[in-house]
Amino acid sequence: MRQLLNTLYVMTPNAYLHLDNDTLRIDVEREKRMQVPLHHLGSVVCFGNVMVSPAAMHRCADAGISLVMLDHNGRFKARLEGAVTGNILLRQVQHRQAENAQYALEMARAVIAGKLRNSRQVLLRGARETDDAEDSRCLADAAESLARSLRNLPHAPDMDSVRGIEGEAAKSYFSALPRLVKKSSRDAFAMDGRTRRPPRDRFNALLSFLYSMVMNDCRSALEGVGLDPQLGFLHAVRPGRAALALDLMEEFRAILADRLSLTLINRGQIGEGDFQMHEGGAVTLHGDARKTVVVAYQERKQEEIIHPLLETKSPLGLLPMLQARFMARAIRGEMEGYLPFLVK
Repeated sequence: MRQLLNTLYVMTPNAYLHLDNDTLRIDVEREKRMQVPLHHLGSVVCFGNVMVSPAAMHRCADAGISLVMLDHNGRFKARLEGAVTGNILLRQVQHRQAENAQYALEMARAVIAGKLRNSRQVLLRGARETDDAEDSRCLADAAESLARSLRNLPHAPDMDSVRGIEGEAAKSYFSALPRLVKKSSRDAFAMDGRTRRPPRDRFNALLSFLYSMVMNDCRSALEGVGLDPQLGFLHAVRPGRAALALDLMEEFRAILADRLSLTLINRGQIGEGDFQMHEGGAVTLHGDARKTVVVAYQERKQEEIIHPLLETKSPLGLLPMLQARFMARAIRGEMEGYLPFLVK
């Protein structure tokens, strides 16, 4: 199944991707570094200064393999795809539902409910596992704050109220999240809330890098089921913004990115020296550290979890595709409403 195929991440500066019969070959300084059969690939993601031959671009488009270009920090630059797939009738319904204020509000509530529930589980798990009473108290207090936000969410009368609830919950969450970092690393990975464009500390730099990969997987999943990733419900529509992909990824931030970032830090796989401080306060991951994060992310996606609706085991990497299918069914009216994935 194509949704289970691999994503090839190319991160070496000046790497050159080109066709070699039915394989994609990667050369660095005219020496072969890797060769991957095309039928094993679902997408190719290039970081920074990576070159791709025109023939490889055409072949990827013909084979339905998306080619994504990111800058060296993981920020989206461009995407090459073949012909749009999926049922045009589904996209027509999606556009009509996006114009329906009540439907959009209900979808936004569901999206944020998934985000808050999964974020809260991260905090509660940390509160249970820590031996420090002060850390446990702060994590439990933040979890209770998110619980209040969840209780208020169904009563939010409009989109601005939903976004306001999400914003307040995010402040509580990110104020407590550093309590999950082991004490010996807290000075190096201190954070004062969520910052981006650019990240202002090491923790935020790591989160932003992981979020960019989650975002790409969510966009691919939506396109795979035939939805328009540009037209969202919670996130406002802007030129070049994949608003629906941003909607879908909300429930996966804590599961696929936040927990992994804590694991990398606490196990010492990512350390203080793996970041570069720039003039103006921006912080970015070094090249070797980016490779470590990508490998860990791919391994994380192979872990299995029981999906509460399907009641079967599923690789974490398949969750965006499964949830995109549920989202499509909800938009068609085949489900009473969208049900986000909730981790236990």
